[in-house]
Amino acid sequence: MSVLHTPVLLEAVLQWLRIRPGGTYVDATVGTGGHAIEIARRLGAGRLVGIDRDPQALEITRERLQEHADKVVLVHAEFSRIGEVAATLKLPPIDGVVADLGISTLELDTPERGFSFRFPAPLDMRMNPDSPLTAADIVNHWPEKELADLLYLRAEERNSRRIARAIVRARPIRDTQHLATVVAGVQKVRGRQKLHPATKTFLALRTAVNREEEELEQFLSWTPATLNLGGRWIVLSYHSLEDRMVKRAFQQLEREKTFRILTKKVIQPNLDEIRHNPRSRSAKMRVAEKVAEKLAAAGGEEMSSA
Repeated sequence: MSVLHTPVLLEAVLQWLRIRPGGTYVDATVGTGGHAIEIARRLGAGRLVGIDRDPQALEITRERLQEHADKVVLVHAEFSRIGEVAATLKLPPIDGVVADLGISTLELDTPERGFSFRFPAPLDMRMNPDSPLTAADIVNHWPEKELADLLYLRAEERNSRRIARAIVRARPIRDTQHLATVVAGVQKVRGRQKLHPATKTFLALRTAVNREEEELEQFLSWTPATLNLGGRWIVLSYHSLEDRMVKRAFQQLEREKTFRILTKKVIQPNLDEIRHNPRSRSAKMRVAEKVAEKLAAAGGEEMSSA
C-alpha cells in the first residue's frame, strides 16, 4: 500500500504521549493510521478514538486496525469537532491528544485528488469530498484582488499580485499542471531553489479549500476542555503560520496556568528521518500538558472537563 503515510516523529510522539495501557487517547487527524496503530498496540483496556474528514483514509485505517477493533473507534469528522466527538462518545477526560496537521501521503499521491502539481489532475484539493468549495472554484472564479490576498495571507507568497494577475489572464486554468506552469512562468528565480515555484500557491489554495486555519483555530480552542489533568497534547505542524498558531495557543494556556509547555524548543526530525522520509523535513512538534482546570469567569468555581 504505497499510499500509506509514514508517521512523522513517531518515536518522539510515543515518548511524549506517555501512553498508559488503560488510558483514553485521541488521534485527531488519524489519516491512514501511522501514529494510531502504534498507540493502539500499547493499549490494554484503554481506548483510542481516531478522527479524520477523509473517508478514503478512514477506510484504510479501519482495515489496518482490525486486530485492535475492540479498543479503537473511528469517526468521520473535522478535527475541530473534537469536543462534540468526545461528548457524543461519552469519553472520560482524555489522557492524550495527537494532531498531525497538513496533507497526507494518500492525498498527495492520489492524482485525481488534485493536491500535487506532479500530475495533470483536476483542481480539487478537498480533504472531505463532500465539501462544496474546490480549488477550481477559486482559481477560475475569484476576483484578482481576492486571489492575491489569499496567496499572501495563507502562504506568505511575496509575488502574490503578479501570480494572481497571471492566473486571471490564463483562465480557464485546466488542471494542476497548467496552474503550476502559469505560476512558474511569473516567479523570479533566486539562486538554487529548494521548493517548486508553485508550492506556496498550492499551499494557499489547499488551506483555503479545507478551511485549515479556521479548523485549527477551533481545534486549539476546544481541545483543552477535553483533556484530563496530566493529559498530553501533541501537535505537529508543517508551515510557519500553523506553527505560529499552535505556539501562541500553548503560550496563552501556560499564562492561564492551565497547561505547561513541555517542549521549550520545538522538536524537529533528525537528518536520518529526513533522509528516509523527505516529507518530514518541515515538521515541527510542540507538546503541552494539562496541569489545572480553567476557572469559570464568575464565582471562581472550576469548570468540569468535557
